[in-house]
Amino acid sequence: GEVLAGAQRRVMDLVNAPSNQKTPEMLGDIARALGKSCGFSTTLLSREAMETLGLGGLLAVNQGSTLPPAFIIMEYRPKGKSAQNLPHIGLVGKGVTFDTGGISLKPSDNLQYLKSDMAGGAVVIATMEAAARLSLPLQLTGIVPATDNMPDGAALNPGDVIHTYSGQTVEVIDTDAEGRLILADGLAYLKKHFDPEIMIDLATLTGAAVISLGSEAAALFSNSDALAGSLAVAGEHSGERVWRLPLFDGYSKAIDSAIADVKNYGGKAAGAATAAKFLEKFIDNHPAWAHLDIAGMVLAESGGAPGRVATGYGVRLLTVYLEGLGGKKV
Repeated sequence: GEVLAGAQRRVMDLVNAPSNQKTPEMLGDIARALGKSCGFSTTLLSREAMETLGLGGLLAVNQGSTLPPAFIIMEYRPKGKSAQNLPHIGLVGKGVTFDTGGISLKPSDNLQYLKSDMAGGAVVIATMEAAARLSLPLQLTGIVPATDNMPDGAALNPGDVIHTYSGQTVEVIDTDAEGRLILADGLAYLKKHFDPEIMIDLATLTGAAVISLGSEAAALFSNSDALAGSLAVAGEHSGERVWRLPLFDGYSKAIDSAIADVKNYGGKAAGAATAAKFLEKFIDNHPAWAHLDIAGMVLAESGGAPGRVATGYGVRLLTVYLEGLGGKKV
């Protein structure tokens, strides 16, 4: 209980922090310090390494920023146990430390709350902390691609075509659909370099998820009935509910592009689902992947403070799910 409470508080503190106090580099430093104190390793890629690797989604979103991006790789491996016999779970969290929308600029109303657009990344960092402190019998890999999304003379433009880490090209329709571009690189990197048995990503990805479910449950998309069922049970046990939405093949038509492999935005209809279908294209046919759109869950009105504040949603859900694996192969 104490470990989970601390991890949830970690998410709350990170999400509530002003964007100038949690730049991408600062997020990387926080992850590295936590790893040293809790027992997981952290690798922070330099911009040169990102360019060499071809992390084109993350670099494209970062074009308009004066702050360098971060690509945070965290690995928890329990001591004294044979990793070969333990399940391996991979997490990817969206780390947009402030989202103006870029050239597709957001309205100014409530823009201050877009400091919360890195909540998925915060949940991944805190879940690594919880798993290590609890010495869970599993392998856990966490990746957080981090940047802000800013308008600038060098910023990504609507209509641009970019090359992602997977090798696929993306026609950028809306620069405010940036989270899926950095998640695409994170998912593809996780699959290629680690290939865990389970892949789960978390992101404050779409307003459509909020319109669909409000703040009662996160939107869950998965290509695995077993994984979706396990996450739903963990949601009920943790008090952090999820609700499964469909990944119908027909949703892919909205993101078909005439000039690239895929478009990054398919219009308002089924917006949470078309975003999930976009991400599905970057998991390289992995058989057990789940996408959690937590956009409606990360902030709430507080009785003790004016305005909306962080809930810490996500870390209890994931930790209860991980504990439920019981160290068994999945």
